[in-house]
Amino acid sequence: MSASAYLQQFSLAGQVALVTGSARGLGACIARALAGCGAHVLVNGRNEQAVRDAVDDMRADGLAASALPFDVVDDAAVERAYARIDADFGRLDILVNNVGARNRKPLHEMTAAEIRALIDTDLVAGILLAKLAAERMARHRHGRLIAITSVAGELARAGDSVYPAAKQGLTGMVRALAMEYGGLGITSNAIAPGTFATETNAAIVADPVMGAALAARNPMGRWGRPDEIAGAAVFLASAAASYVNGHVLVVDGGLSVQF
Repeated sequence: MSASAYLQQFSLAGQVALVTGSARGLGACIARALAGCGAHVLVNGRNEQAVRDAVDDMRADGLAASALPFDVVDDAAVERAYARIDADFGRLDILVNNVGARNRKPLHEMTAAEIRALIDTDLVAGILLAKLAAERMARHRHGRLIAITSVAGELARAGDSVYPAAKQGLTGMVRALAMEYGGLGITSNAIAPGTFATETNAAIVADPVMGAALAARNPMGRWGRPDEIAGAAVFLASAAASYVNGHVLVVDGGLSVQF
């Protein structure tokens, strides 16, 4: 295989990708990376103006993108969004389940409503989005289901118990879907990020004690840059990962390998 043929494996030309929670943070970097490899990316978020601003920025850079604002925990809105994908594109090739929420509280301080809200956002929504995506991907026997989990699905700390439980559940979903849909040409994989310096983590990154401690704990001695998630997403979405199924790709600078 020639060098150009190897590179061609990473082309996403002609494909349609939905990246949830992609108006900012890791989702925005993933959306830009997929679009940069040729996909038409559907940018999602609850804030319609933020979504449209992100799309405008991508288009200004010559990337193919459309706005698809909806709340992933609103079942009716999700159904409408997929109906719009059917009407506008007639296909969906890539789904990146990126939306996540976190509520750093000791379990005894959390209400039942707060627990359910986290599970609904971090797990249940991803299952429904994947179900609807797989139905469409099965029509042409090709697709990529990618979930953004977390190293917190394997690592735990006091005062933050529900988020890891939900992320571990998402990992289970990824592996189950790999078994269920692999025979239809649909792969299911996950990316487990470590500590990334996103907008959501800005206060922790800036904290002279906690931010510095988390950076020092990493073998690379720093927080991850949001754009450093992009390569993993492109790989799993591409033909280069055609035989990768049911895998969790950890992107954490080595944080989770130490003890």
